[in-house]
Amino acid sequence: MIKIISPSILAADFGNLQAACEMINASEAQWLHIDVMDGVFVPNISFGFPVLEAVKKYSTKPLDVHLMIIHPEKYISRFAKAGADILTFHYETVENPLEVIDLIKADGIKAGITINPDVPVSALEPFVDKVDLVLLMTVFAGYGGQKFIEESYSRIAELKEIIKRKNAQCVIEVDGGVNTENAQKLFESGVNVLVAGSAVFNAPNPIETVHDMLNT
Repeated sequence: MIKIISPSILAADFGNLQAACEMINASEAQWLHIDVMDGVFVPNISFGFPVLEAVKKYSTKPLDVHLMIIHPEKYISRFAKAGADILTFHYETVENPLEVIDLIKADGIKAGITINPDVPVSALEPFVDKVDLVLLMTVFAGYGGQKFIEESYSRIAELKEIIKRKNAQCVIEVDGGVNTENAQKLFESGVNVLVAGSAVFNAPNPIETVHDMLNT
């Protein structure tokens, strides 16, 4: 089974992103998660192309970019050019998800689709066999450090059934409230990729925390 930790740079010290990237490079984390927020779709603003380009310069890990923005289709090529290796957009923000998936793949990068906890998992059924990744938000998009929503486990099980029924090859990612206490249960429930922000970057020993999440 694929097991990946994708630490979220949103929880890092923005005054020293190079050090944050180098720490992740030295860890067992396989990806680096980048949350892009526009202050419109979510009530927060994070960063855009210049920060992504800076992170790309220092990171040796694939950049797992999560777009929490309206009209993501307008910016796909720019995100690809800035260094995104995986680009995930919200189902709620587009009129034609298949069109956006095709645009992402046309830029030669992996495509992901995501939903907030209040969107039925069934909404993803037409797309699971078209994407490389499905991200289930386990908190509402917009802020780091939120508490994991326990009802997410039933949503993960539902998504697994849809993927199996469609014979799809996409991986399942979750984002929100992930820590050393629930990492193993999430992997056991069928999740492949765990996004962890404050649990990694606020830990006394982030490298050890990543190891523990993968191996406990």
